[in-house]
Amino acid sequence: MKRPQATSGMRHVAIFVSDLESCEQFYVELLGMKVEWRPDPDNVYLTSGNDNLALHRANADFDTSGAQKLDHIGFIINTPEQVDQWFEFLQFNDVAIRQPPRTHRDGARSFYCYDPAHTVVQIIYHPPIS
Repeated sequence: MKRPQATSGMRHVAIFVSDLESCEQFYVELLGMKVEWRPDPDNVYLTSGNDNLALHRANADFDTSGAQKLDHIGFIINTPEQVDQWFEFLQFNDVAIRQPPRTHRDGARSFYCYDPAHTVVQIIYHPPIS
């Protein structure tokens, strides 16, 4: 069987969070996403215009003791200089930083921080797709 045409890329991620309101504020107020759809008080769908991030409130008995299965999610930006601007902005807003900005071998530049649910978020300039 022949493989179908390539996908248009991964543009949807769904994560469970214990504090939906804090996570929504992080992605909307700090990262500039917009609420696309709120089907009920326990779910919100956010977008930057070409992607979709679903935040689902975790039940009280949700097992958070295990290690995070998702390594990180990434937000693409247009220039390497914006990496440092985002780093300074998020630090100013008391966002926990995992790793400061650095330039990678392939010319990409990025840093890592944490959202309020402790999901690792990468802000990245990646030349092939920025």
